[in-house]
Amino acid sequence: MGLRRNGHADEEPAGRPGWGAGRRGRRSRIPQDFGDRRRRDQRADDHEAASRRPADAETPAGPGEPEHPADEERGGTERAASAQHTATTEHAVRDEPRDRTSEDTAPGEDTRSGRGRWDATDPPRKLTITRVAAWRGRQLTRRAMRLFFSAAHADGAAESGLARFTYAVMLNYAVDAAMAVALANTLFFSAATGESKDKVALYLLITVAPFAVIAPVIGPALDRLRQGRRTALAVSFGVRVLLAAVMALNFDGWLLYPAALGCMVLSKSFGVLKAAMTPRVLPRAINLTTANSRLTTFGLAAGGVFGAAASGFAWLLGSPGALWFMAALAAFGSWLCLRVTPRVESSAGERDVAGKRKRTPLSPHVVVALWGNGGIRVLTGFLTLFAAFVIKESTRQDPFLQLVLLGAVGGAAGLGSFAGNAAGARMRFSAPDRLIVSCLGAALAITVCAAVLAGVPVAVAVGLVGATASALAKVCLDAVVQRDVTERARASAFGRSETILQLSWVFGGALGVLLPPVWWIGFTTTAAILALVLTQTIIVGRGGSLVPRPRRGHIPRPGTERVPAGP
Repeated sequence: MGLRRNGHADEEPAGRPGWGAGRRGRRSRIPQDFGDRRRRDQRADDHEAASRRPADAETPAGPGEPEHPADEERGGTERAASAQHTATTEHAVRDEPRDRTSEDTAPGEDTRSGRGRWDATDPPRKLTITRVAAWRGRQLTRRAMRLFFSAAHADGAAESGLARFTYAVMLNYAVDAAMAVALANTLFFSAATGESKDKVALYLLITVAPFAVIAPVIGPALDRLRQGRRTALAVSFGVRVLLAAVMALNFDGWLLYPAALGCMVLSKSFGVLKAAMTPRVLPRAINLTTANSRLTTFGLAAGGVFGAAASGFAWLLGSPGALWFMAALAAFGSWLCLRVTPRVESSAGERDVAGKRKRTPLSPHVVVALWGNGGIRVLTGFLTLFAAFVIKESTRQDPFLQLVLLGAVGGAAGLGSFAGNAAGARMRFSAPDRLIVSCLGAALAITVCAAVLAGVPVAVAVGLVGATASALAKVCLDAVVQRDVTERARASAFGRSETILQLSWVFGGALGVLLPPVWWIGFTTTAAILALVLTQTIIVGRGGSLVPRPRRGHIPRPGTERVPAGP
């Protein structure tokens, strides 16, 4: 085998990377570790030669003269050629992507972060549009997952158990969203678009019916649960699996409506028990208001994602397909509930001051929060149905414009709800009562503006401000109840508060149905009601009341040792 140009053998690659020097015109890839292998072999030979040569083997031949001048010149030429070839090979190998080996890894570096691992960032070897798009999609998905888990585990949520509790809450929102999509043409969407006042009346009855069971029955029953709270959460999901199957198999039958009512009751029961259990998984770095906002924010995000997925199932397989998807989500949620930290089963650190099982009077802070939230719920319920009827009346000849305007109002309300909960998760509130009064005042102000400047753009602003105020006020209400109501009566208190809020929403919706479909009339009436509620809320906070009420008994102290009894 003869030598070619520059003194290299045929099997030694030369020229452009990827082309064999001895095989012109034929494709041949350079071995990935060619340059490293050559350098390692050369270093090994030098080390072996140095170890064999004794320390005193070399003696100078004379001052400034080499012993063998010809050998010295020939060795210098060979070293220069070898250095040139090594530089060329290193450049070729550097341009070619390769797998990292254990010899290339620095001490203490994780060798599992190379190609094939879920967080690998190396691009594909062969660059095509499909492969690059898939690689970029995986990269963005991994980045989103890292952000999600870092947010869910922030502030000590992983250690306290709030992270796993958050996952269960997210599945509850996801199941509700899937059911809403599946039943869009039966119970929800037809009423929300103002199809007929008879359907709207049926819709209002359906929404308020579950609370006739939650306040007197579900709440006290959950208060008696000293053990088995995780099991109760899992059962709420498990029963919804069966009800979703019943709805899917009887979508056109009469069993659809009782099953839907059962799912709504179980969803509200989950919400009541969730609110009662939140103080048990509260990290020390955040307060109750922030924890409630975080749970709601993650829940809304999950509802949006899985609601979109349910829409895909409904488009491909019809509404029964979305209901089967709902059943799968409920089954997964039941498993997540059993993985919640066992700390929620313990009552250590709680002071049982309720005594006998009787209704515990609410503290003044809870009453203020209920009045403020009730007023805001009147506005949101009114806008939901009133805007639908007014827009339908004014755009009867243009269905597409009607859909766009309804979407604008609904989208503003959804954005406001998400923004309010996100703000509550990031902010620190030392005085929830003042924030609730401020939210009610903002709702009143935007309603007055809508009464003066009638039109769809102002209605969109009302939806945005009203939903934001409702979200902030709700998380403050939950924090006040969790702080001021004892553990033994907390579920009942949440059942009563949820019932009051839903009745307020239904009252506002009834106003939207009964009032004439004229912007300024509806908003003027609602502004007058909100002004009365705001006045009552401020007076209750100062110890008085516009409405006569029975004499209060003993005011309960906070239910946990670690939660202060602030304003």
